[in-house]
Amino acid sequence: MNLEFYQLTSAGDREINQDFMAHIVNDSYALFIVADGLGGHSAGEKASRYFCQSMLRFAEAYSKLIARNPSAMISVWIADAVNEMKRLFGQDRSVEQACTTCAILYINKRFVLTAHCGDTRIYRINPQQILWHTQDHSVIQQLVNQGELSEEQMARHPCQNQLTRSISALRAHDAEICLYPAMEKGETFILCSDGFWGNIKQHELLQLAQPGIGKAELSKMVRLTILRGNGKSDNVTAQWIRCY
Repeated sequence: MNLEFYQLTSAGDREINQDFMAHIVNDSYALFIVADGLGGHSAGEKASRYFCQSMLRFAEAYSKLIARNPSAMISVWIADAVNEMKRLFGQDRSVEQACTTCAILYINKRFVLTAHCGDTRIYRINPQQILWHTQDHSVIQQLVNQGELSEEQMARHPCQNQLTRSISALRAHDAEICLYPAMEKGETFILCSDGFWGNIKQHELLQLAQPGIGKAELSKMVRLTILRGNGKSDNVTAQWIRCY
């Protein structure tokens, strides 16, 4: 895969970083995951980490099957990861409160496959425009869809953390899965937790898709989101992927 990628995560102004990220890049495919844990410090931290680790555990097996029916196969893959999460929690009672958002990007030479749950996002961008981004599973996204709220107002709304979907080890997953045309040369994908996108403007995201942009600019953007949190920054995680 002709990909350049960088990833950064920070606790921001929080004591614990409940975000977790993971990736695999080889000649056949690339897999990127960002998860944002919920449900108390230790519970959320474990949920995001266990989910990402579980997705990686089954990557080799499902990467060989996914071409047959991409959407169906990634759904089964996620289901197996959820079951593995439960095994990793074992007798830990925090599993009852633990859940996580997720954003999953699977790329090969034939297609792009996404799966997401909650308000962790995937952006597809070229140098001219944001082609699309995943729609949050949240109360405020519903308000945006109804025309009662603008995209720019989302991060500062008091209901911003009220999600309508999440990944839990104790129930079947409800991830939204989409299949897209293959990634084109010059395109950029960004996977990020709400701590990142909530404090970044649209034109700033476009800057990350310009030729020659890379790790330094992503690092600057992460620091900017934390500064804009005014001492109350959430965890901030971002993965940047460019096709060349």
